Amino acid sequence: MTRSKTFSRAGLMLGVTFVAASLGGAAAAQSCTTKIGAVLPTSVDWGKPIAATAQFAVDQVNEAGGVNGCQIEMVLRDSQVDPKVGVDAAKALVDLDGIDVLLGAVSSGVSMPILTSVTVPSGVMQMSCCSSSTVFTGLAEEGKTEGLWFRTFATSGVQAAMGAKVAADQGYKSVAVLYKNDDWGQDIGKLVAADLASLGIEVTGSVALNDGQPSYRAEVTEALRGKPEAIYLALYPKEGIAAVREWISLGGTQNMIVANSLKSEEFVENVGLQFLGNTLGTDTASPRAASADAFVASYTEKFGSAPTGPGLANSYDAAMIALLAMQAAGEGASGAEIAAQIGRVTNPEGMPITADGAGFTKAVEVLAGGGDVFYQGATGNVQFDANGDVSAPAVIWSFSEAGITEEEYVSLDDVNAFMAGLN
Repeated sequence: MTRSKTFSRAGLMLGVTFVAASLGGAAAAQSCTTKIGAVLPTSVDWGKPIAATAQFAVDQVNEAGGVNGCQIEMVLRDSQVDPKVGVDAAKALVDLDGIDVLLGAVSSGVSMPILTSVTVPSGVMQMSCCSSSTVFTGLAEEGKTEGLWFRTFATSGVQAAMGAKVAADQGYKSVAVLYKNDDWGQDIGKLVAADLASLGIEVTGSVALNDGQPSYRAEVTEALRGKPEAIYLALYPKEGIAAVREWISLGGTQNMIVANSLKSEEFVENVGLQFLGNTLGTDTASPRAASADAFVASYTEKFGSAPTGPGLANSYDAAMIALLAMQAAGEGASGAEIAAQIGRVTNPEGMPITADGAGFTKAVEVLAGGGDVFYQGATGNVQFDANGDVSAPAVIWSFSEAGITEEEYVSLDDVNAFMAGLN
């Protein structure tokens, strides 16, 4: 691993004396710094808490003594939810900061080019909190991620299936789909259309929206032609706000089903809560487990509010698991060597550890003794499959005056059963 280290003047003096060589080594261990990278959308309202949550995990580890005796510095760069910006940010982190671990990105459309053009070619482990496209699974199956890719967010298949479930539960007979024209949007748009059709619900149209257009009137008009009873939106707030305003102004239904990407105060404020009363959203969820409850409590104490925004628990787990793997790999480990330790820190046969500084301290002891640990995280007992994917329960939610209101919790067993019934 490439490391940036700083030593005190006293430490350097001790280091050049034979008498206190061992003391100099101890001083160095206490004052060194290891950098990791993060490419996250801090320029948008829902991205800032995701980055802050990752930093929260880093802070807890640093308070517990750091990784392999070194403090962790998370070098954060803004992706702006833009693939070109994200790739440039990742390249700077690799080339200038010498990172071997990258947290990010959020959008699959940003994470994919970072993975294929930066992290895999550079041998950097990439851990995403919030990229869900099933295209990553295919790449991993083909061996093109080289074991360097992991994500703590379940694939788009979960949200697509839950979107179809919402439509069926609401009794909608026809649905139009509007999706962002990127890796994530194309993936979830295709999946939800197939799931709706498998439930006998007519998909009246499936329309792609390109980012950055001044107007989406043409696309919305196209989606309206089939006169759907409801609309499914796989969009981010920027284009979601513009599209929904057009949709409502042209007389479109207020029966909306939205992906977690629109779980945003910005979206509500700029569309208007009065137009979102019939909106139901989907998201993956933390299990009803003690570790998830503990994260909610610690997050609330830290930030003064509950972690209701998208990807927060996933961001915490992505950071903490990456740091645990770095600890297990040892000082000077490469990105590939760190990635190889993920199974050792998420081993169901290992010592259970909590998602906090105390848990990290315990992990250091167990790993030093040659044992494995089983991370009990903010999203539950995290386990990755051979492709770096995880499974998760789901939640159906709505907008209200109080913020985000949970309408239904769907357990992992029920999610898997529902999805199996679609195939």
